[in-house]
Amino acid sequence: MIAKKTKKTVVELRIERPVKASNNEKKSELGITVKKTDNFSEWYTQTIQKAELIEYTPVSGCMVLRPYAYSIWETVQDFFDKEIKKMGIKNAYFPLLIPESLLKKEQEHVKGFNPEVAWVTHHGNTKFEEKLAIRPTSETIMYDSYKKWIRSYRDLPLRLNQWCNVVRWEFKHPVPFLRTREFLWQEGHTAFASRKEAEKEVADIRELYARVFEELYAVPVLKGRKSETEKFAGAVYTDSVESFMPNGKAIQGGTSHLLGQNFAKAFDITFLDKNGDKQYVWQNSWGFSTRSIGVMIAVHGDDKGLVLPPRVAPVHVAIVPIMFSNKPAVNEKILKMAKKLKNELKSLKVELDDRDEYSPGFKFNYWELRGVPLRIEIGPKDLEKDQVVIVRRDTGVKEAVPINEVVVKSIKLLGDIQDNLFNNAKKFLQTSIEKVTSMNDFRKVIKSGKIAYGAWCNCKECEAQVKDETGAKTLNIPFEQPKVIGKCFCGCDKKAEKWVYFARSY
Repeated sequence: MIAKKTKKTVVELRIERPVKASNNEKKSELGITVKKTDNFSEWYTQTIQKAELIEYTPVSGCMVLRPYAYSIWETVQDFFDKEIKKMGIKNAYFPLLIPESLLKKEQEHVKGFNPEVAWVTHHGNTKFEEKLAIRPTSETIMYDSYKKWIRSYRDLPLRLNQWCNVVRWEFKHPVPFLRTREFLWQEGHTAFASRKEAEKEVADIRELYARVFEELYAVPVLKGRKSETEKFAGAVYTDSVESFMPNGKAIQGGTSHLLGQNFAKAFDITFLDKNGDKQYVWQNSWGFSTRSIGVMIAVHGDDKGLVLPPRVAPVHVAIVPIMFSNKPAVNEKILKMAKKLKNELKSLKVELDDRDEYSPGFKFNYWELRGVPLRIEIGPKDLEKDQVVIVRRDTGVKEAVPINEVVVKSIKLLGDIQDNLFNNAKKFLQTSIEKVTSMNDFRKVIKSGKIAYGAWCNCKECEAQVKDETGAKTLNIPFEQPKVIGKCFCGCDKKAEKWVYFARSY
């Protein structure tokens, strides 16, 4: 499949080299030139490029993850990997290329993915006898092995995860992180002897995804079950965590699917139970991706660029010595104090910005753009007072701190920043949800860029009608359900069955 060339906004990063410590220093073009609330798309594009998170490539929808972004992913990987291993899940790796015959074994599954599959058809000038799909997800290639490995109840549960990339050619206008044709993710694939065991894992993984977003990214989520229309192709049901961004769009954060026995029957994955009877296994699959980084950027970023939660920040503290060309002796003492402080903060990720070709003001902007949670400034007056100035990225608040209290203070402030970012995001989410009782209410809420929360008949026809009329679709059906009284808000005259979240989404 050949990608169509699409226009993309390219923002040139021009770094000036300002004269050091000049009072009338020209503002560098390092910073963001638009306000987030005025033009979210342009703000987002500038932020991810100028903060050196991504680079575009000649293939539309396929991006380079630069070290600063990949470091965030590594932190999330490390947390998630440790948690699933506590559950008894092991890592493995399966091939990128999937024979067409395997992909087509579960018809509902292949129907759901067919439009977005990229195919390999040749090697050199020779055409393959059978097309090979570049994995959009790995159920089919993995389950071909599972049927060979599972024979008895003693082989169960089989619980594997893989960290890999996938390709989905599913859209026209890629958005880095949020909608890309190739992305990194983890995908878990497990098999159990009983539905009860499988369902417990579905819930456990869903809650783990919520922890990743809320505890690491400081992004609150809506937990619930997908509608029949929106569930994973081939699944019995899908649980999800959903996020909401300041541009008025929701986005799916992670999904955990009860596959039931659909794939087991398609791939003949059976086992002999304790009574010697042949049974089909119960299966799950679950995954989340580098999309989560984009959600974090969108939720927390401000007009100066990134605002990173400390638990995922590649750098916790940037130390900026404020030195002057006419005070070499003082500069030497300032730099000595800065190096000593960096060593004392060794339990944190610290950068000492002692570049002499840039002014302090430039450096302040540089680290603010990259979202570093804390900046420590040390100048001649601070040296005299045996103190430093600590600046919070989330609030901009500055505080003079005695040098012997900096370590304790920094650790406390990082905890405060993590909590503050989550609380602000949670308040935003809560104020973005509005209850609706009619289609008129619904249209107003969606038009205002918010989430509509309404009592719905759980009918596919109404769901499709709402999407056609407003562009909004179901996010998920929350597990905590208030009492449902009356008819569907859509005006279809059917009895309402479930409270559900609707919004425009990626």
